[in-house]
Amino acid sequence: MKLVIVTAVEEYQKEVLKLFKKANIQNLSSSDIDGHKNRPSITMASSWFPGEQFGNESRLFFSFAEDGNIDALFELLKVFNENLESNNPIKAVVVPIETYI
Repeated sequence: MKLVIVTAVEEYQKEVLKLFKKANIQNLSSSDIDGHKNRPSITMASSWFPGEQFGNESRLFFSFAEDGNIDALFELLKVFNENLESNNPIKAVVVPIETYI
């Protein structure tokens, strides 16, 4: 068993949930998060308050899952990201679990 963590912009929430389901990962948790990039953008330069950094509304999903299901999820995420028209790919990592109850 491993921990899979996925982050995506808010707009992809429904798609990410569908991908988890296709990978046969039925139990997961999610949370609202703010995503930040540390490079200046045109919007920030022209902002009334250029010193402030605004985050992008994002989602964090995580689940304890079996290797085979995580492999399936990663394949689905790879295909999803290859077909994106935006510059906001879904990111995912896997963390091994040594002990659990």
